[in-house]
Amino acid sequence: MGILEKIAEIEREISRTQKNKATEYHLGLLKAKLAKYRAQLLEPSKSSGAKGEGFDVMKSGDARVALIGFPSVGKSTFLSLMTSTESEAASYEFTTLTCIPGVIEYKGANIQLLDLPGIIEGAAQGKGRGRQVIAVARTADVVIMMLDATKGDVQRELLVKELESVGIRLNCPKPNIYFKPKKGGGLSYNSTVPLTHCSEKLVQLILHEYKIFNAEVLFREDSTPDEFIDVIVGNRVYMPCLYVYNKVDQISIEEVDRLAHRANSVVISCGMKLNLDFLLEQLWEYLGSFTSTKYSPQRVGLTHIMEHEDVIQIVKK
Repeated sequence: MGILEKIAEIEREISRTQKNKATEYHLGLLKAKLAKYRAQLLEPSKSSGAKGEGFDVMKSGDARVALIGFPSVGKSTFLSLMTSTESEAASYEFTTLTCIPGVIEYKGANIQLLDLPGIIEGAAQGKGRGRQVIAVARTADVVIMMLDATKGDVQRELLVKELESVGIRLNCPKPNIYFKPKKGGGLSYNSTVPLTHCSEKLVQLILHEYKIFNAEVLFREDSTPDEFIDVIVGNRVYMPCLYVYNKVDQISIEEVDRLAHRANSVVISCGMKLNLDFLLEQLWEYLGSFTSTKYSPQRVGLTHIMEHEDVIQIVKK
């Protein structure tokens, strides 16, 4: 059985297992195995050839922002509007086939903006050019997830799932867990807060799945088994993400208002050049939150939306 089949089998087992006190150890082991197989899937093949052409872009400027989204959501148009770089845009899908860099000059800083090819569902398993796109995204300081406002919440949910499956954690802080493998002495398990998700037995079972039998573990917050697994794996990337809904000129005012009031979201229209300045302000704030010692996700919303002479005016909250 291949890795993809094993991953699918474990996901099915997790979905049909009821979550309760009696199954928490079983679910914890399944999640640990799932994380192991996903890590193996992302490892480069020894027999693979050269890296994908056009994806080796040197990091430059003061910060790097990755533009991620499904095909034909307006990423290339956005790059052309925000930078002096022309990225081919067309009405058909997969117009962009390589990583195209541009530079945003804002408040004396140079922000490198990467227009990445559109990814498809299953990118984390290697479909399309998903692995190359995700590998570049992991090197960014902030992710802009470009979404088609006419599709509702479907694209957002799918992309978050794809990125989480490859160890990219969006808009969440790193778990406050101290973990250090040792050469001997068994397991030293402690916590400074009451734990409702993890127990010493569950922690021990998860560690044994990774062939770790001697370690120091200290929980400084009420973390979940998934967060503890992230700490063990050690290659997770925690970064801020702005969810940008494009094409808001094609939906109702009520839907624009609903999307705009979602956490970490901004609504724009590249076609009508609406709200791009506000998006740039929010990107600047998110880059600041990334460089601060304590990153906490913030909410980007609207006070109200007014329609006047076929122009949607979006007012900052």
